[in-house]
Amino acid sequence: MNIFAIVLFVIIAGIGAVATQITGDKTYVIALTAAAGIIMLATKMANQWEKGVVLRLGRFKKIAGPGMFFVIPVIDSVTAWIDQRVMVTSFTAEQTLTKDTVPVDVDAVLFWSVLDAKKAALEVKDYKSAVSWAAQTTLRDIIGRTLLSEMLADRETIDQELRKVIDSKTEPWGISVQSVEIRDVLIPPNLQDAMSREAQAERERKARIILGTAETEIAEKFSAASKAYINNPMALQLRAMNILYEGLKEKGALVVVPSTAVETMGLGTISGLSALARESIPGFESGQEGTGGGQ
Repeated sequence: MNIFAIVLFVIIAGIGAVATQITGDKTYVIALTAAAGIIMLATKMANQWEKGVVLRLGRFKKIAGPGMFFVIPVIDSVTAWIDQRVMVTSFTAEQTLTKDTVPVDVDAVLFWSVLDAKKAALEVKDYKSAVSWAAQTTLRDIIGRTLLSEMLADRETIDQELRKVIDSKTEPWGISVQSVEIRDVLIPPNLQDAMSREAQAERERKARIILGTAETEIAEKFSAASKAYINNPMALQLRAMNILYEGLKEKGALVVVPSTAVETMGLGTISGLSALARESIPGFESGQEGTGGGQ
């Protein structure tokens, strides 16, 4: 029953009533009212996004719509209205064990649509519920064949596998699965803590490996530098003096140098140390003169 059929019934019955008042013959109102009732029952209308499944005496007759169509009252019946828009179905798998026996709760969303309205009406009783149950059982099956690490790190692959398996199940019903998306994977809190500690330990291990690699490279560079200094005492002395100079440049820096190293660099005399200090500490010479004057 639709608004157009009701309006059509009222118009035809009204014409019959007017004709009866004019002529005084009740045949008009009876005939036209009966005709209006038949037309109202025969007129059907399907929206743009749906199709009507018409059976004639219990057997499939046609798929009608969208728009207005007509059936034979009593003989024909519209048993189902099939929505062909993209449908969204959410489904879950609670406390399902993964391949490595970890209990997880998984939430997912399925996007699907009806391509063949005839199959959706005749091949399965309730195609919406059937799609939901097929998606849920498939999700449980795939979780049982997947490691937890794979599920957390590679959801896209699992989404594609889910879509492929569910689509193979729903294809005989005239239903096409467009995509499947896993929304969330929940694991027990104690396992979350263990995984967090494991990840932290892994990061520390990588940091130590990087530090060890850097130390190895530095040692190799020092080894190569020592080969350049071994036969060149003057270069070694200049390098030692440069190291001492860099240390004395900092204000308030105190550098402790072994006496053997001082003798090697030729800094054992007061004049040598003074010369090095004048080079590294600004104002050293003027400060020294002021002190001497005071004595």
